[in-house]
Amino acid sequence: MWTALSLWIGTLAACGVYAALAARDVAAGGSATPWVAGAIVLYFAAILVLCASYFAIAWIWRARRPPGVRIGARGVIRLCWREYATLLGSPPRLMLYGLLVRDPAPARVDAPVLLVHGVLCNAGVWVRLARYLRVSGVDGVYSLSYGPPLASIETFAEQLARKIDAILGATGARRVIVVAHSMGGLVTRAYLRRHGRTKIARVLTIGSPHHGSVLAWFCPGAALAQMRPGSAWLAALNGERLDPALRFVSLWSWHDSMVAPQTSSELPGAVDVSLPGIGHNALLGDADVFARVRNEIEAERRTLR
Repeated sequence: MWTALSLWIGTLAACGVYAALAARDVAAGGSATPWVAGAIVLYFAAILVLCASYFAIAWIWRARRPPGVRIGARGVIRLCWREYATLLGSPPRLMLYGLLVRDPAPARVDAPVLLVHGVLCNAGVWVRLARYLRVSGVDGVYSLSYGPPLASIETFAEQLARKIDAILGATGARRVIVVAHSMGGLVTRAYLRRHGRTKIARVLTIGSPHHGSVLAWFCPGAALAQMRPGSAWLAALNGERLDPALRFVSLWSWHDSMVAPQTSSELPGAVDVSLPGIGHNALLGDADVFARVRNEIEAERRTLR
């Protein structure tokens, strides 16, 4: 709610100011055409600057990459374009998340799936994956939108706990499968530290900065402070080992545009799956990522048959 509300307020305010300036110019005899074109150019340019900033910081503090994952000039162009295109579509998805991503009606599901988003986002980031899972015949897919965005990760972990209990009540299941993106992986681990793995069947994190990200130094808020490399909160979290009985998969990209260094996503005790040439946000639109998520869900559900 908070992210969508902030985007709506900011967008409407910016559009109002822009429209007022355009109306005054047109009333004075100017043409409306440059203003219409300018609005489109400004949006594309703003996203471009944001995307370029992420990549620049992530490149400066990048992890050393082995020769086998280097992607060349063509791969770099594809990497940047896919991340940029994903960011272009992000504001509408986040603003309309309540319409685009809905929980299913209560029904019996043995291993429901819970999608947990990352920092400064909401369930709107899961539009494409949720649609893919639905088309693939995966039922019982739920999502969580936590907040307020700059609160502590521990606060989000308690919201996750309440959501898990609600899902178990609605489905009659004993445990859920958690799929988490970015900071959502840390929220899930904070939950596990507090509540244990009794209600979680398996976890798949996607691009999660398990050891922090340098980009967190550029943003305010309790959650971002906790994600800064070397923070006391991260040290405490990583001081505890994962339960070896829990299948925990960390899927990440050597070219992540927001997790820097990218090897921050490596996690002792987890099954590490690294991919080349995919940006942080583009991970949530990648066909290989989708297939791996589906395989983990199906593998867990097969154990219950």
